[in-house]
Amino acid sequence: MKRILIIGGGASGMMAAIFAKRSGVDVVILEHGNKLGKKILATGNGRCNFTNIEQRPDCYRGDEPTFGWNGIRQFSAQDTIRFFLELGIYSKNRNGYLYPHSDQASAILSVLLAELDRLGVQVETNIEVKEIFPGKPFRVRAVRHLFSEERKSKKRTILVKTGEEAVSFKGDAVILACGGMAAPSTGSDGSGLALAETLGHSIVSCTPALVQICCRESWFRELSGVRASAGIRLLVDGEIQAADTGEVQFTDYGLSGIPAFQVSRYASKAFGRKENEMPEVRAEIDFLPEFTMEQAAAFLKNRIRLLEDRPMDQFFVGLFHEKIGQLLVRLASLGGEKKAGDLEEDEIQRIIKLTKCLSAVVTGTNGFEQAQVCAGGVSTKEIDGETMESRIVPGLYFAGEIMDVDGICGGYNLQWAWSSGQIAGRHAAIEDGKENI
Repeated sequence: MKRILIIGGGASGMMAAIFAKRSGVDVVILEHGNKLGKKILATGNGRCNFTNIEQRPDCYRGDEPTFGWNGIRQFSAQDTIRFFLELGIYSKNRNGYLYPHSDQASAILSVLLAELDRLGVQVETNIEVKEIFPGKPFRVRAVRHLFSEERKSKKRTILVKTGEEAVSFKGDAVILACGGMAAPSTGSDGSGLALAETLGHSIVSCTPALVQICCRESWFRELSGVRASAGIRLLVDGEIQAADTGEVQFTDYGLSGIPAFQVSRYASKAFGRKENEMPEVRAEIDFLPEFTMEQAAAFLKNRIRLLEDRPMDQFFVGLFHEKIGQLLVRLASLGGEKKAGDLEEDEIQRIIKLTKCLSAVVTGTNGFEQAQVCAGGVSTKEIDGETMESRIVPGLYFAGEIMDVDGICGGYNLQWAWSSGQIAGRHAAIEDGKENI
């Protein structure tokens, strides 16, 4: 019987294992952690936004932007919903974002583990793969980390490493599903990228994505903890690279919230470029994103007429958070006691511009520890998009975040894991050009 070795037991690895095993082949998962699917438990703030109803090509990014969408077309969001429904997950729709009805990420992991067990997939944990030797069969050299339990209290037991032993595995095909570099505490430590590189694959430089943005201005400390409905435009050397609108969260160091996450990859990529000169990266915050500049100007001028006797330190009350209003007035170099009706035209223009385009210098992003996903990975130019098989090493397949595909925030990265895992698992299991499913 054909045997498939899957290196990595996250979302894409488990998906690949299920579909390969359903094809009637022998499947072994080699996971370097002590449990499968740790990263799933952290998704969606513990609720697991496992896919999204709204799917578009531009939801998936990478050096080859069409590669990800090609995989999604083969195993769609609707396919994902049906797959999990068959496993017992009834989904809840929140504006297109799909969650398990229980609002528990553990439910997604639980049904995947149950299906692996039902199918009889062999799971080997605490396995650190050191080297892969291509051939017929593939040979995998690894070490098994050994642990013993140490009781700290009646309720707490920890694992203590006691040693390691050399182990090896053989298989007719190998699927690399080791993740990228984001959230290394959950297992995505970049080790899979190193393995791919030793097998001749090129790695697109990895940077944090879906992560907080760090800015230079000291006034962010004044807004720390404030949330506002706003737009963010990310500019690199004066050119808009990305924009998004939603609830922006201000921190003492910069910007967080979904709009910041959505544009963050472009800041990371800009700073990750190997050039002599550092790029100029700016974030422009729009506090009236539902208005054009002309509409905002008309709206604010009318507000000035209506509130002409109101001092400027109270002008934005009822429109923006108090701290935002006070900051805009101060940055416009207006005295708080000055009445709205006494504003000169140049002062009005400063208020309008700041309200629609509060600019901040971006100095970087938070690191991989805080990032939800990694931008970059194994170059998709070297992977067959129809099968996820390597164009360099026959019998080697890829699934999930290890490839240079990253989705926007909202369940898209898990959808990529399900889609690419299903494709890789199904095609790795094919014998003599015929599918058994």
